[in-house]
Amino acid sequence: MSLLSIKNLHVEVEGKEILKGIDLEINAHEIHALLGPNGNGKSTLLSAIMGQPKYKISQGSITYKGKDVLKMSVDERAKAGLFLALQYPPEIPGVINSEFLKAAINTRLEKPVSLYRFIKELEDATKEVDLPLDIVHRSLNDGFSGGEKKRNEIIQMKLLKPELAMLDEIDSGLDVDALKAVVSSIQDVINRDGSALVVSHYARFYQLLEPSHVHIIIDGKIVMNGDASLIQRIDKEGFDWLKVENNIDIKKDNRPSSIGLCGIKEKVNEKR
Repeated sequence: MSLLSIKNLHVEVEGKEILKGIDLEINAHEIHALLGPNGNGKSTLLSAIMGQPKYKISQGSITYKGKDVLKMSVDERAKAGLFLALQYPPEIPGVINSEFLKAAINTRLEKPVSLYRFIKELEDATKEVDLPLDIVHRSLNDGFSGGEKKRNEIIQMKLLKPELAMLDEIDSGLDVDALKAVVSSIQDVINRDGSALVVSHYARFYQLLEPSHVHIIIDGKIVMNGDASLIQRIDKEGFDWLKVENNIDIKKDNRPSSIGLCGIKEKVNEKR
């Protein structure tokens, strides 16, 4: 049985269809990379799986460990082992980071975590992502730099120990050392019988992560599946070859793309 099974998923936002029939299967010990130009549905897919309220499922199904995800509330999905590291983590003044983390952990446990275990795991996690321990005593993401917010998402992932970690451009704004720490944390999830679904535009991140499966999403549909060789080709050629070889019309988005894979290739091709 698949860990996550998505069939014919259609998703609307404010009456506009964004996802137009997604099919995806994820098993244990797999890292799936989701690639595509900006504005083609990658973040929508992750948010829909997690239950973001503004995304309306108009058709299709999402099954997680044999259970109907669409019948679960957001907190039930999190308790079941789904985790989403946000592209833009919100600042929440007044909510202390450590208290938030402890409460989140306890929702997945039958008995509250012991203070000793919580402090030990929190210290280890902050050290592994190279954040000072005092950051856990501040309000959640309040006044954090972009890189600190992303690493704090990874601390959450390490403490919650999800079975399916979804990461939406978690690598943006990170230096090389922080990038390696993030990759190591994702690999820890995989080693615990978990899996990951990752969105990134950064070739170096994928080189370190070594995804087992690669999917290209264009205009709300997965148009191609493959292995890491797909990433290498897109890094060299962008997405334009899909137009020629597969007759796929690529939707453009005016938002700036991340430095590295995908976005930079589109800009180069446009200048030719």
